[in-house]
Amino acid sequence: MRPLTEEETKMVFEKLYKFIGKDIKSMIERPDGRYCLRLHKNKVFYVSEALMKKATNIARDKLVSLGTPVGKLTHSGKFRLTIGALELLSRYAKHKVWLKPSAEMQYLYGNHVVKSGLGRITENTPAYTGVVVYSMSDIPLGFGLSAKSTNECRSMEPSGIVVLHQADVGEYLRNEDEL
Repeated sequence: MRPLTEEETKMVFEKLYKFIGKDIKSMIERPDGRYCLRLHKNKVFYVSEALMKKATNIARDKLVSLGTPVGKLTHSGKFRLTIGALELLSRYAKHKVWLKPSAEMQYLYGNHVVKSGLGRITENTPAYTGVVVYSMSDIPLGFGLSAKSTNECRSMEPSGIVVLHQADVGEYLRNEDEL
C-alpha cells in the first residue's frame, strides 16, 4: 500500500469535489483523527493514519484491503468512484436527491432516475454535478450525476432523466463475482 502520486491525488480530489465540494479538507482532517488516501493494486482506500501505521507490519502481497475502498484507477489512467465510497459521499454530500418508493427498485437495478420517480431534490443543484441518491426514509442508495438543474427539473416531462446512474447498493449483488 503506497501513498498516491500527485497526479493520482489530483484525479481523486477532482472526482470527490464534484460530490462534496470544499468539504474535502474536513474529510481528511476529522475530529477523530487524520485520514489519508492510499493505493493498493489499482484500488484507492480511505484509511485512518493510525490504522495505516499498524498495517505496516503486514507484507504488501498478503494485504488484501485496508480501510474503506473509495474507487479504482482504470487501465486508461482515470479514476472511477465505486459503491464503497457511498458512506463517505453521503456524509459530506452537498447535493442530494430523494426517490419515491416506487422508483427505488428501478434505480437499484442500475437504471437512471426519471422525473416521475423524483421525490425531492436539493435546491440550487446545478446540471452535471455529483448527487447522492436517497430513499424517502434517508437511506443512501447510490450516487450519480444530475442531468438537469433543479429549475430545469420543475418544467420537464415525467419521462425525462434527472440523475444519471453511476453506482448503487444493488451492485453488491450484480457484481458479486468481481467483489
